[in-house]
Amino acid sequence: MSRRAAWLLIALCAWTLYVWISRIVIMAGQHQSAGFVVVHVTLAIISIAFGLAAGRIGWRALRRDEREQAPRVDERERVSG
Repeated sequence: MSRRAAWLLIALCAWTLYVWISRIVIMAGQHQSAGFVVVHVTLAIISIAFGLAAGRIGWRALRRDEREQAPRVDERERVSG
């Protein structure tokens, strides 16, 4: 996965968290029907779970890319020794 795609997944995660957490906070101050609240809280939980999964995939891809680019310990010893 490219770094650009990984950052896109992390941005997707951040956006999803921002939107749904903001919506839940706004809903907490409003008087809505129980059905409305149940539906939107369910949607929020599912969306946040998908967003976190996407963010985790992006984060792991970035970390894997950094590890692959960093020289290994034994390679550094050969260069310095």
